[in-house]
Amino acid sequence: MEELVFVLIFLAVTCVAITIILLAVAGLAALCGGAFLTVFVKGLWALLLPPALVLYGWLIGRDRIAVNTVEIVSENIPESFDGYRIVHISDMHLRSFRNRKGVLFGIVDRINALRPDLIAFTGDLVTSHPSETEPFMDALRRLEAADGILSVMGNHDYCPYNDWKSAGEREKAVAEVRARERAAGWTLLDNDCIVIGRKGADGTDSIAVAGVENISAMKQFESYGDLPKALEGASGSFRILLSHDPTFWRQGIAGKADIGLTLSGHTHNAQMKILGLEPSRLVFRENSGLYSENTRYGRQYLYVNDGLGETMFPARVGVPAEITVLVLKHGS
Repeated sequence: MEELVFVLIFLAVTCVAITIILLAVAGLAALCGGAFLTVFVKGLWALLLPPALVLYGWLIGRDRIAVNTVEIVSENIPESFDGYRIVHISDMHLRSFRNRKGVLFGIVDRINALRPDLIAFTGDLVTSHPSETEPFMDALRRLEAADGILSVMGNHDYCPYNDWKSAGEREKAVAEVRARERAAGWTLLDNDCIVIGRKGADGTDSIAVAGVENISAMKQFESYGDLPKALEGASGSFRILLSHDPTFWRQGIAGKADIGLTLSGHTHNAQMKILGLEPSRLVFRENSGLYSENTRYGRQYLYVNDGLGETMFPARVGVPAEITVLVLKHGS
């Protein structure tokens, strides 16, 4: 119901904005000797665009899946990890698949067909309640990767958007979200890390993958992450961090911590991109795709995944659900 309300509000606001623009254009035309009413009436066709885009995004757009392959090049990546494939997914928001179960199973099949060395999930398994996972546990268990599936908590996984009767009830729900991820065979990195080893020419090479609970530079989102704790024991010449909210990259990682690659989600790229315009850029400096900076730690990368599910707005316009294949390359 809340999704329908949001869509109706979105359409109403958009149509009002278009009407105001039409009135302004017709007024300018009248000042230049044109016919106000003629210009205004001819422009009314533009009011059909918002509902047409929403309808497309709901019926077609959100079922489209993009598989994007990105190379991450660093001299700190051991040669034995050259070609290592990490499939990055994010923001399932399982509630958004409740009437599209086959779509999620199709996504799982596409991920497994990529034969990943590692799967990294960067948070928001649910939208508001752990019960969302119940119809999809079989799909979650089917995910396969040579070195397993790693995950972190996103802001929605703390279930803050429900009217809980008590703090204890909410804590129980959050514990259930964690339990469901582990029951699926995933390794949940709550401010923790793992080290992955490979046989190298001079012995055993390794990379470290750490994960933090949600940390955000934006006050409206709760922060629980502890980066120093997550990096304890993070040996290896190349470090990867899973952190749901990309605003933490600039706040606490770029030029501040020795982490070669950070994987995030959260933004969904606003589930909308029209004629190259991305509304999410108004809120997030790093909103979608690959970013990098040269710092005292060398070149540091951030990848922001557009997510698989939706929140509030049950459509995707110009922003398909995303599966990212990150290929590690030894080089400079």
